[in-house]
Amino acid sequence: MAARRPDNSMHARDDDAPVIPRRRVQAAADMDITPMIDITFLLLIFFIVSSTMQNQTAVELPKARHGAGVSHRTAVVVTLAERETPGDALVYLADGCVGNPLPDDPDIQRQKIVEAVQRGVHSNKKAVLIKAAKGVKHREVSRVSAAASEVEGISGLHLGVFEVD
Repeated sequence: MAARRPDNSMHARDDDAPVIPRRRVQAAADMDITPMIDITFLLLIFFIVSSTMQNQTAVELPKARHGAGVSHRTAVVVTLAERETPGDALVYLADGCVGNPLPDDPDIQRQKIVEAVQRGVHSNKKAVLIKAAKGVKHREVSRVSAAASEVEGISGLHLGVFEVD
């Protein structure tokens, strides 16, 4: 028989019942990210469509820490340009491809370069600036710099590279 409770009701005691463990209720782990992906693509399309394409603008480069620029007023300028056909570089005694190039004979070129540098030294141009196109071989630049360095009185030999458009 069941024991009486203090409220005089006849119910079975809860202490005698077997303990059944409760299962924990798990939250739904699935999350639908489709709307987030849709918004991401919409934003991407919006920014692509609304952006304006600009031509390359001039970039102001920082000044060099080592070295200084060489002016054509204080230096004898020799320009080496590429040939369209295979062969040695075209040599100009000017800033750029101005006038006629020197003859192709290396001895005549050496003599003309020495004379131009000597004239520059006499007119107080103490430096030599050799400008070479991007594709000019190093041996050509070396040959011209060797000819320019034969002259007494030059204070510096500067090299520059330019790209032909």
